[in-house]
Amino acid sequence: MPIEIILSLLVLTPILLIIGCPIGTSICVGSVLSMCFILGFDSSPLVSATRIYSGMNSFALLAIPFFVLAGVIMNTGGIAQRLINLAKVFIGFIPGSLLHTNTVANMMFGAISGSGVAAAAAIGSVMLPVEKKEGYDPVLSASVNIASAPSGMIIPPSNIFIIYSLASGGASVAALFIAGYIPGIMWGLAVIAVTAYFSWKLKYKAQAFIGVKQSVLVIIDALPAVLLIIIIIGGIISGAFTPTEASCVAVLYSILLSCCYRSFHIKDIPAMLLSTAKTTGLIVFLIGVSAILGWVLAYAKIPNMIASALISFADTPWVILLGMMAIMLVVGCVMDPSPAVLIFTPIFLPVAVKLGVDPIHFGVMMVFNLSLGAITPPVGPILFTGCRVANQTIEAVFTRLLPFFFALIVVLVLVTIFPALSLTLPRWAGLMS
Repeated sequence: MPIEIILSLLVLTPILLIIGCPIGTSICVGSVLSMCFILGFDSSPLVSATRIYSGMNSFALLAIPFFVLAGVIMNTGGIAQRLINLAKVFIGFIPGSLLHTNTVANMMFGAISGSGVAAAAAIGSVMLPVEKKEGYDPVLSASVNIASAPSGMIIPPSNIFIIYSLASGGASVAALFIAGYIPGIMWGLAVIAVTAYFSWKLKYKAQAFIGVKQSVLVIIDALPAVLLIIIIIGGIISGAFTPTEASCVAVLYSILLSCCYRSFHIKDIPAMLLSTAKTTGLIVFLIGVSAILGWVLAYAKIPNMIASALISFADTPWVILLGMMAIMLVVGCVMDPSPAVLIFTPIFLPVAVKLGVDPIHFGVMMVFNLSLGAITPPVGPILFTGCRVANQTIEAVFTRLLPFFFALIVVLVLVTIFPALSLTLPRWAGLMS
C-alpha cells in the first residue's frame, strides 16, 4: 500500500476525528486526499464527486427521510403516553413494574419511530418523573431507559438496516426487517431480566391492577399506533408495497393518527421538516463520502489484507466471527452506527460470506453490535440523551449500566452463534430460500 494512502486515510482521518471534526468531513477529507494520490490532483475531484453521487443515487435510500419524518411526527403526536399505558397493562403485574413498563414502551416506540434516541427522549421524559415520584432509584431508572432504547434500532422498521442493505450490495431490506424481530425482542428481554434482579434486590413492588374495563380502553386507545408496525411489515411481506413505499405509508398514517389524537398542528410542520432534513442530510452525506472511502479501500486492498489476517488468525468460523464482533464493539464506542456500517460492511462482509455466513445474519449481528455503542462512551448518543433527560451524570449512570451491557453481550454472542435466531422468520415469510 502506498505510504501516501496510509498517511491520508489511516492517519489523517483519525486525527481529524480526535480534534473534533465531524465524522463525515473527516472521512471525506481523508478519502479525497487518498484518491488524489491514486489518480492525480486533476481528475480526482471529478471522480470523487461522481462516487458521492453514485453512492447516494439509490431508490432504497428514499425510505430514510420518510421513516425519519414519520418518527418525528410520532415523537410530537402524543403516541408515547399511549404506548406507556399499553405497556403498563401487559407488564404492570411484575415487581418494579414502572421500570419494565419503560423497557416495553421503548421497544414499541423505538420500533415505530426507528430511533433509539427518540425513544430514550420521548419515553424517558414521561416515565422518569413518575418513577422518581414512586420512589425508584433515579440512576437505575435512567439506566433502564438508556439500556432499552436501542432495541428499537433492531426491531423494524430500522434505518440502519436500510444503510446496511446499501453497503452490502443489495441484501434484502424486507428480509433484514423481519430478521430483526427475534434479536430485538431478546434485547428487551435481557434488559427486563437485569431489571427484575435489581427490582427484587431493592424490594420494588408491582402496580395495582387497573381493572379489565380500563385495560380494554387503554388497549383500544393505543391499538392504532401499534397497527402502524403491522401495516408496514405486513405490506412488505405481502408484496403490497416496497420498503420505500412503506416509508411513505408510515408518514401518511402517522399524520392521520396524530390528527385523530388531536396532537398534529400546522405550525409544527416547518420544525418537523427541518429536523428531518438535518437528520437525513447527515446520513446521506455519510453514505456519499463512504462511497469514496469504499473505492479507496478496494484499491488499497485493505479488505483483502484484513480477511487474510483474520483467516490466518483462526480456522474456526465462529472464532473469526466473534473476533469481528469484538472489533466492532470497540468501533461502536467511538463511532455512530451509520458510518460504522458504511465503513466496515465492505471490509468484514466478504470475509463472513467466505466463511459461509448469510449476509442477512451478518447484518443483524453487525447492527446489534453497533447498537451497543449507542449506550457507551465516549460517543454514545443514547447514553448522553438519556442522562440529559434524567438529569444524571454519565459517570453514575454508566456504572449502573454495566450489568445491562454484559447481559446484552451474552445475547450478542447467542445471536452470532445461532443463525436461526435471525433467519427463521425471514424464511417462514418466504423472503429467503
